[in-house]
Amino acid sequence: MVKTFFPLVLFLAAVFAAGCGSGEQATTLTADERFDRAKVMFEKEDYLDAINEFTIITLQFQGSQHAADAQFYLGDCRFKRGEYLLAAFEYGIMKRSYPASPRVPEAQYRLAMSYYQISPRTSLDQQYTRKAIDEFQSFVEYYPSNPLAADAEARIKELDGKLARKLYDAALQYVTLERYTAALRYFDDVIDQYHDTDWAPLAFLDKVEVLISRKKFSDAQTNLLRFLSRYPNSVLRGRADALQERVSKELKNAPPKTGMGTASLPGAPPLTRVE
Repeated sequence: MVKTFFPLVLFLAAVFAAGCGSGEQATTLTADERFDRAKVMFEKEDYLDAINEFTIITLQFQGSQHAADAQFYLGDCRFKRGEYLLAAFEYGIMKRSYPASPRVPEAQYRLAMSYYQISPRTSLDQQYTRKAIDEFQSFVEYYPSNPLAADAEARIKELDGKLARKLYDAALQYVTLERYTAALRYFDDVIDQYHDTDWAPLAFLDKVEVLISRKKFSDAQTNLLRFLSRYPNSVLRGRADALQERVSKELKNAPPKTGMGTASLPGAPPLTRVE
């Protein structure tokens, strides 16, 4: 119900705006004249008045050459006003309604930027962070040669770092609570899902320290080898080497495990060595 209500409200608002022109003179404007009028308002940062004019174009001149641009500018007006969810909504309409417009790539990028602007700090829900990543990835996938593709990739990396940080912080909280199984699981999520972020090497070494504290030295050794293989030039190499020395010492001093193959069964003759 909420999903259908929101677009309906926008549509009714648009119809109301279209009916609130500036008198009879405004109603006689052609599509070209009205678009020029709206552009002047936009450039003067009169965004509310510009929204009214661009909306009239999208409703009354849907077949004109300005309809796609007017819809794009509706997104820009909302974006400039900091109404990022509304901006995303308008850019989405532009993409769906005018797929042949040369402005579609830019609309896709600005749709992603709208969600990027409302991506919250890591302690909060990351719904819009994920939406921004999805939209930036779509932009890079469909328009890899666009000049904005490099910026989109950089923003994906930044947002991936935010998601990785959220998981990493959760892992540290579980360590503090001594809930080590959960902590190890979250460290693994950082390592596996966000291996190319700055948080993955930290998660690796923090995981090793948890394993050492639990006296799981063989597992710690395995993870250290994985770390050194994946991040040989990491700035954390010194910390990794120190942990490696500690683990090696513990493994060297560990008592040998008694294997089943060297044990004698009750009542059986002693095993003799074959030369």
